[in-house]
Amino acid sequence: MTAIGIIGSKGRMGQALVEAIAEAGLDHAGGADQGDDLAALVAASDVLVDFSSPRALQATLDACIAAGKPIVIGTTGLEDAHHAAIDKAAEQIPILQTGNTSLGVNMLAALVEQAASRLGDDWDIEIFEMHHRHKVDAPSGTAKLLGQAAARGRSIDLEAHKESGRDGITGARAKGAIGFAALRGGSVAGDHMVILAGDEERIELSHRAENRMIFARGAVKAAQWLVEQKAGRYGMDGVLGF
Repeated sequence: MTAIGIIGSKGRMGQALVEAIAEAGLDHAGGADQGDDLAALVAASDVLVDFSSPRALQATLDACIAAGKPIVIGTTGLEDAHHAAIDKAAEQIPILQTGNTSLGVNMLAALVEQAASRLGDDWDIEIFEMHHRHKVDAPSGTAKLLGQAAARGRSIDLEAHKESGRDGITGARAKGAIGFAALRGGSVAGDHMVILAGDEERIELSHRAENRMIFARGAVKAAQWLVEQKAGRYGMDGVLGF
């Protein structure tokens, strides 16, 4: 039976993961937070799930590499240096990194990529997201995931075509841009909408998270899938069989 260890076990997602592991009938190998014995947890686990913080990522990767253990990384707010560290670690161990572990969100991303690939750049793409008041990063990891899906569909680089934080006299919208808007308030678990706006018509593809458990269940499915994979970097598309 697969034993899953949790990095960031005291957070909201960590607590949801404990419930999801029990729900799936799997072993909970324990958890580690700041100041805990990370190496001992990694040794006791078949696979790790990390929903902690970007600043803890390198130590977690080092521990997983040393023990040869796979890891699912759901931590958001990652920057280029973090992704470079993941790429390097994935040469030695299986790593699944995603901005969102919900199966529904990842199906949405597949639909967004398909729509973007079929519609020309005369269709404007805008990505809206709203989260609870405690979320510290924006746009959300999920919004970025959806933006990357749209960029793949158009065979363009997201960073070169991204527009966000519009304020004041910004000028006309650039053709082919992918726009982002972030809202924060209340206890919203996560609302996302991708709008493809053409002349006199509009497509809206959306997903609403009603409970944090959807992310925890998806992460557990990802961990079960990842433990069977060889070294490399993976996404949720593999879990969904894309």
